[in-house]
Amino acid sequence: MALITYLTTVKFGYGEIDAIGADLAGLGVAKPLIIADKGIVAAGLVAKVQALAPALASAPVFDGTPTNPTEEAVEAALELYRRHGCDGLVAIGGGSPIDLAKGVALLATHEGSLETYAAILGGIPKVTAAVAPVIAVPTTSGTGSEVGRAALITLKDGRKLGFISPHLIPRLAICDPELTLGLPAWLTAATGMDAVTHCIETYLSPRENPPAEAIALDGLKRAVGFIERAVKDGSDREARKEMMMAALQGGLTFQKGLGAVHALSHPLGGLKEISLHHGTLNAVLLPAVLRFNAAEAEAKYAEIRKVLGLAPDTDLADWIAGLVARLGMPGSLSAMGLPRGVIPAIAEAATKDHSSATNPRAATAADYAAMLEASFG
Repeated sequence: MALITYLTTVKFGYGEIDAIGADLAGLGVAKPLIIADKGIVAAGLVAKVQALAPALASAPVFDGTPTNPTEEAVEAALELYRRHGCDGLVAIGGGSPIDLAKGVALLATHEGSLETYAAILGGIPKVTAAVAPVIAVPTTSGTGSEVGRAALITLKDGRKLGFISPHLIPRLAICDPELTLGLPAWLTAATGMDAVTHCIETYLSPRENPPAEAIALDGLKRAVGFIERAVKDGSDREARKEMMMAALQGGLTFQKGLGAVHALSHPLGGLKEISLHHGTLNAVLLPAVLRFNAAEAEAKYAEIRKVLGLAPDTDLADWIAGLVARLGMPGSLSAMGLPRGVIPAIAEAATKDHSSATNPRAATAADYAAMLEASFG
């Protein structure tokens, strides 16, 4: 038997953000805390959303979200939440502000340290329905965190851990492509490849969930069909809408679990000596992981080729590498500035990451080290 659950309320389309005041009232949130980052604030997106509702106009704003959310940032935002007597959160931005908001929503209503609730440390059943309500307002098209049950947060000791529970799924996702029209080309590419990777990895996961697989394939077709248009012309409204839907679909399929790409990109994103963008990491790592998994997923690879309109003998890894190159993204870990010396530690950490368990082929630390070496170029 397969237990299949979907998922939360999503408002999707141009102009959907305009009713956020009524949405807050519907969730009983009178004093929200806004979670964003400095780039989102500088782009004017926070001010744009604040102008739509009195409760948001007077709301405190935490804009200290780092590229990869940290325990320290969660604690700082939590202090602001408590000081202002907040009763809910509005996360505006990409996956980092949304994941950070999930961390605050958890600790605002649960005792103990963040580590207590980490998935690999037995924390999943400790997360209850008491989690504070979150409205997620994505401004990129890639992460899927707006409908995801997980938050990835780097603890003070450097471990980047997953916090997973259906109670961490935002109560409402407002997916308005209007908010993505100003996204720079490089970030459009990086977040778009994040969505591509989500759809591929969840589809390849061995867990049984046919509805999720159908969503993943449809999301992959949309992402691959529109990512180059969105990168070339950021004002292409159709491309922006399709990319936002692809990202949403990637998030809806997280129920199946991810795979080796994310098992590697999670600890890489937790490195303190260098800041690495998650979507870019996924794009760089995906070809090596596809080569590693090929023998265990021949039928699914054939289905991916069919959905994307590729010839039956197309090498998927090479094709993805070509797409990454056409998007103008880095083609290797060395191009991203990663030092080779981290390989042993990252390979070992990948074996302990929660995403490793749902890779279609079991991977050892030696296997992960080989995938990293292959990705250095």
